[in-house]
Amino acid sequence: MLQPSEKIWMDGTFVNWSDASVHVLTHSLHYGLAAFEGIRCYKGRDGSAIFRLPEHVDRLFESAHIAMMEIPYDKKQITDAIVETVRVNKLDACYIRPLVYIGYGTMGLYPGDNPIKVAIAAWRWGTYLGEEALTNGVRAKISSFTRHHVNVSMTRAKISGYYVNSILAKREVKADGYDEAILLDPDGYVAECTGENIFMVRKGQLKTTPLTSILEGITRNSVLQLARERNLPVSEERFTRDAMYVADEVFLTGTAAEVTPVREIDGRRIGNGTPGPITRDLQKTFFQIVRGEDRAHQAWLTRV
Repeated sequence: MLQPSEKIWMDGTFVNWSDASVHVLTHSLHYGLAAFEGIRCYKGRDGSAIFRLPEHVDRLFESAHIAMMEIPYDKKQITDAIVETVRVNKLDACYIRPLVYIGYGTMGLYPGDNPIKVAIAAWRWGTYLGEEALTNGVRAKISSFTRHHVNVSMTRAKISGYYVNSILAKREVKADGYDEAILLDPDGYVAECTGENIFMVRKGQLKTTPLTSILEGITRNSVLQLARERNLPVSEERFTRDAMYVADEVFLTGTAAEVTPVREIDGRRIGNGTPGPITRDLQKTFFQIVRGEDRAHQAWLTRV
């Protein structure tokens, strides 16, 4: 269950958690056009810090721009509001959700001059797929649902309505006893999971899907940078589901999922069925960075 905090930032004002409401005829509630971000703040040895906050704010504005929603605040105002939301709620570690949405006014598909609204919430949230997932890995299944085509939904934007696709895929595989769904693109190649990017390791080479039909993940970008710092052979290229079946390692990345190993796909064991050495190393380094223990990546942290 969601753990309520004290305050939510709504259009420049902090309101009580229980009072943060919108009209039932709010446009985005009916038609799904809203842009959002998922951001994490971590507790570290030097205090609390938000991971890659500027990149998240940039992506929020890019998503809104793609969706033709003009945010009525600049990037500094949103950045400051995010930091202040964490402070006001006295959270040393949390998940942060900024949301840009079309407010109450005209109904129908064309929103007209409906106001563009912004809300920022923060709450305590543990590991998305569970602590055991980080340690032992998850079981994944290829979904019967296909990921968005680039000319059906503009996949570079993090738009609320796009996640109906993810919800359907997640429900499907959970009903079959799996932890996560892997979606293929319209050409049948691996795209991403319901809320995570995907990596595979085979014969020492790290591969991830290219930025054609997937969201440009910030954790994905971080892992790619860490891999190159280690001189690991890295490629962004299409691959098939059976390439994952014979991979030595597979793992997922995302703000919520962080760096999560995959131990099984479609009933097939990945590698020896336990998280592999490259996954473990990248996962360990990631957590060292977000907790402020890796001094080489301090620029990725915004102190609260």
